[in-house]
Amino acid sequence: MKTAHTFDYVVVGGGSAGAAVAARLSEDPAVTVGLLEAGPSDTDQDVVLRLSRWMELLESGFDWDYPVEPQENGNSFMRHARAKVLGGCSSHNSCIAFWAPREDLDEWAERFGAAGWDAESTFPLYRRLETNEDADPHHGHDGPVHLMNVPPADPSGVALLDACEQAGIPRTRFNTGETVANGAGFFQVNRRADGTRASSSVSYLHPVLERENLTILTGNHVREIEFDDAGRCTGVLVVDNAFGRPSRIAATREVILSAGAINTPQLLMLSGIGPREHLEEHGIPVRVDAPGVGENLQDHPEGVVQWESKKPMVRESTQWWEIGVFATTEEGLDRPDLMMHYGSVPFDMHTYRAGYPTAEEVFCLTPNVTHARSRGTVRLRSRDHRDKPRVDPRYFTDADGHDMRVMIAGIRKAREIVAQPAMQEWAGRELSPGADATTDDQLADYIRRTHNTVYHPVGTVRMGPDDDGLSPLDAELRVKGVTCLRVADASVMPEITTVNPNITVMMIGEKCADLIRGA
Repeated sequence: MKTAHTFDYVVVGGGSAGAAVAARLSEDPAVTVGLLEAGPSDTDQDVVLRLSRWMELLESGFDWDYPVEPQENGNSFMRHARAKVLGGCSSHNSCIAFWAPREDLDEWAERFGAAGWDAESTFPLYRRLETNEDADPHHGHDGPVHLMNVPPADPSGVALLDACEQAGIPRTRFNTGETVANGAGFFQVNRRADGTRASSSVSYLHPVLERENLTILTGNHVREIEFDDAGRCTGVLVVDNAFGRPSRIAATREVILSAGAINTPQLLMLSGIGPREHLEEHGIPVRVDAPGVGENLQDHPEGVVQWESKKPMVRESTQWWEIGVFATTEEGLDRPDLMMHYGSVPFDMHTYRAGYPTAEEVFCLTPNVTHARSRGTVRLRSRDHRDKPRVDPRYFTDADGHDMRVMIAGIRKAREIVAQPAMQEWAGRELSPGADATTDDQLADYIRRTHNTVYHPVGTVRMGPDDDGLSPLDAELRVKGVTCLRVADASVMPEITTVNPNITVMMIGEKCADLIRGA
């Protein structure tokens, strides 16, 4: 087979982590880096670059648009949006920018055996990657990713924060270094002053597009990882044409998989690294029996409570989902188990289909479970790389019912907030689930039929200690059982972050580059 290119490092996936890995590795002029992206470039795509247009990207040509498998206790009509464009999901999301809580990262190291990923080790990487509008000394002010505070320009949103205070949830700032267990405020977002999203592509790649030792190949779909007889990763096979004809891209040092929590386990399994029985079922020779590949799928399941507004809602916005609300539903938690996003637009993509009314002027609160205990899987549909994998989040299947309990509490908390005096000039009728839905059983039924996701799949190729057979990666992100192959994306997380994880995925890219350079 023809070798089309040879690089020292090959990064598969130009997304949130992959762009950071490629940019940082190519800072060394003595090495060559090839960055492979199945989707197109973002450099001339206003719908991608303009943050306020992000909702147009769902189920568009820039979306892999993965359906979920039929859910035994959740919404089977749900889709998982995954970005098919340079910058990955950071080019596709609402750019809500959070440092992960210290407790999350310390738990990765202490409970899950991911040595070196504690907050003391990783907080400096957040500082390195950001240029933050806030002047706090713990923040970075010369990094590639620009973080700004959403201005309080939405009068309904300001009223909502007043209502939160009336309900016992104080106004707060985010990313101060302190974990917010009970508080609400306008988000920080990774956006530039002119309205351009500060995606990993815009932040890491656009400034270095002319760098001689960095080659970005878009429209290249990796179908398989290549190994020699000794188990050393030597490159990848890619398809860049309509006929499925592959070519080879060689790596003289390492390959880094950054294809995301759905595509990375798929690619590993297509290459013979995964659960033995599953690979044999599809006729794939087993290179490494790795039962943890495609397991441990976690997400933030999300409900929606919508009200018709008595007054016209805003027609201009930073990104339409500008406020976060955190709360706890039980005593003694060191992190919130409930988060809500406030939206100033209709969000009826599941409720209207289920028979609930909609309206032109709508605001909503979307309670989600910050640490859902349900666990799902990613599995192959066939041995053909062109087939979409089977994504089964298994929402609301945790044995003790924790996830549904938190979601029901979230709906009640959302109603409590909007019932406060500060929202009375805005809050009209409750469109969904509707004022008649009052019992736990009614609310659980509504959630099962209409819930969505915050589009945060993680954990499917988790890192962990060397002796953990269900952790396909070691703490240096190396794939166990082979050499010269690492993973850097959301799939490596042993446990989902309490908050929106996108900036943490960029941090993972920074950490991966450090590990490679240190080696």
